[in-house]
Amino acid sequence: MIMRRLLTIALMLVACEASAFYPRPSRVVSPPTGSLYHGVYPGGTSGWEDDITPAQVTSYQQAVGKQVAWVYFSHNWFAGTAFPTSTASWIREMGAVPYIRLMLREEEEGSRDRFGIEALIAGHLDTRLRAWMRAAREFGTPLIVEFGTECNGEWFPWNGLHHGAGKLDGFGDPTKPDGPERFVAAYRRIIGTSRSQRARNITWVFHVNATDWPENAWNRFENYYPGDDFIHWIGVSAYGPQSPTDTDYESFRAQMDPCYARLVAMAPTKPIFVAEFGATAGSPLIAPQVWAGAALDDILGGRWPKLTGFSWWNEHWQNDDNPAHDSDMKVEDTPALAAVLRTKLAAAGSKVVERPVTH
Repeated sequence: MIMRRLLTIALMLVACEASAFYPRPSRVVSPPTGSLYHGVYPGGTSGWEDDITPAQVTSYQQAVGKQVAWVYFSHNWFAGTAFPTSTASWIREMGAVPYIRLMLREEEEGSRDRFGIEALIAGHLDTRLRAWMRAAREFGTPLIVEFGTECNGEWFPWNGLHHGAGKLDGFGDPTKPDGPERFVAAYRRIIGTSRSQRARNITWVFHVNATDWPENAWNRFENYYPGDDFIHWIGVSAYGPQSPTDTDYESFRAQMDPCYARLVAMAPTKPIFVAEFGATAGSPLIAPQVWAGAALDDILGGRWPKLTGFSWWNEHWQNDDNPAHDSDMKVEDTPALAAVLRTKLAAAGSKVVERPVTH
């Protein structure tokens, strides 16, 4: 009996020591009911979304008259697999939460895929993932992280088109399409690794494109969802014209209405936010301030009750050798666009939460 009590006390001490060594850090949670977070991708210069600067964040905030709750950027593993402490640190110093797109991809299409879905599933990246998650834990303050950005879009290497597409007999459950099923297995492995390293300060996001591309049944974003036990938030991308040479476009509402209904049916308990939205200047189809103004009216007006935030894609990039074809979504470059964002955000007042809520 004495030995059993001593053993119980010893186990309690170990548990207390472990709790002290790995305290439960806070993570970002949804804003108060009826409120919305406001974030930004502030725009780098390389096109890889990993070279953002504090000056770009400050410039955007001054243009729209509001601070941001998070700053969005990519961590490209082809450039290094160590946790991006430097970028995350200056974002934190600005009072925002680092929102990291975990981009396990190569720099050149067709090169050896060291960081792809198959490598993830096979465990070849486990050592580097454990190191990344330990560093994320040691960062000590809240992080927002996503893997598989716009997973239902064929333009990214983790889309199911590149990993079995709609086949049923090459992986796992014979009733589920292999391409999305492999994605689910890979994302669950990433999140499982974060849990094993006690990175409890991470809010995990499942990020889809508002429309499935290719538009095949097997590629519906529902097939990619890792499940409620793994995901905290749902993110959506929806754009107007992305290039001055685009020949058609959809309003934000036309994209969001059907997408929102599907997301609510898929994950009714999860908050939804607009991870990316934007429209380029120079399009003959619609001015960016008109497209964005209508989008913000619906976002801020509560058309989608479970929507909890939005994030403008504030970038300029070159499409070809003709400068007239450049895409430019930077609010600083289009005074009318900046005025629309500034006016509508000011009118929303405290409904737009400038600093994240943590728990």
